[in-house]
Amino acid sequence: MNSEASGRGAGLRYQVDETPPAGLTLGLGLQLAVISVTAPILIPTVVMRAAGAAEAHLNWAVFAAIAISGAATVLQTIRYGRIGAGNVLVMGSSGAFIAICITALTDSGPAVLATLVVAAALFQLLIAEKLALLRKVLTPAVSGTVIMLIPVSVMPVVFDLMTVAEAGSAGGPLLSAGVTFLAMTAIALRGSQTLRLWGPVVGIVTGSLVAAYFGLYDFGLVADAAWIGPPSAVWPGLDLSFGPEFWTLLPAFLLVAAIGAIRTISSAVAVQRVSWRRQRAADYRSVQGAVAVDGLGSLLCGFAGTVPNTAYSVGVAMPD
Repeated sequence: MNSEASGRGAGLRYQVDETPPAGLTLGLGLQLAVISVTAPILIPTVVMRAAGAAEAHLNWAVFAAIAISGAATVLQTIRYGRIGAGNVLVMGSSGAFIAICITALTDSGPAVLATLVVAAALFQLLIAEKLALLRKVLTPAVSGTVIMLIPVSVMPVVFDLMTVAEAGSAGGPLLSAGVTFLAMTAIALRGSQTLRLWGPVVGIVTGSLVAAYFGLYDFGLVADAAWIGPPSAVWPGLDLSFGPEFWTLLPAFLLVAAIGAIRTISSAVAVQRVSWRRQRAADYRSVQGAVAVDGLGSLLCGFAGTVPNTAYSVGVAMPD
């Protein structure tokens, strides 16, 4: 450790511009991948299930979300020109878009949803270019309040999904959800900093074991599924007719895109603060690059017909 190290970087073994051993890099990378892969799996699944999408469309949406999230994470890390943060910012599907994506998919269809995601992504790219202006309009208090209220809008959708037709398993979904919630909450409140990273994974595994006990899984689907290879492409295309449904939903998509950009700004600044041994001013070119990747990743998600992605701050706890 540097003898002049102080503040938050006092225990930092490797700065962002230093190269750790290959084994350590691989181990931390795999750990981060396991922790962060839940978002691009669960969020598109919730959206597609709630909207009654076909199984083939669900499989494609999840596959596309995972692939694009991985590619966008690489872009965040390498920082090419004005694209990318140059830090460990993990990309994943955005939970902020769950409610409006369900509405768009249910009321207007997958092609309109894809077009709206593309429009939101282009707006985020504009935000990256005009970053200083946005920071004066959407303050942390405003964006933070909206982010906290997002789960409220999603809860009715989640409760609708907690229904099982089979007799004798009526209490299974509720108990499974309760165990998942309690496990994640206990780790968040009482766990160590490292253990908190694994909170979502532990919660999902624990809740899944309870669900399996109540027979809520159809293991035949797992047995029949192909283990290697991408799913069949189910591309919804783009609806360029720009009908009333598009214009009705567009303001909501643009607002959530702006809120997501503010969240990415906060994550990009936070990860910079823990990536150096000595405190330094935030590099807003790097922040702009982070928001630009937000836009590019969501643009790819729109073309693929899946849920937009965003930067997660899980990488803030990872520097070693």
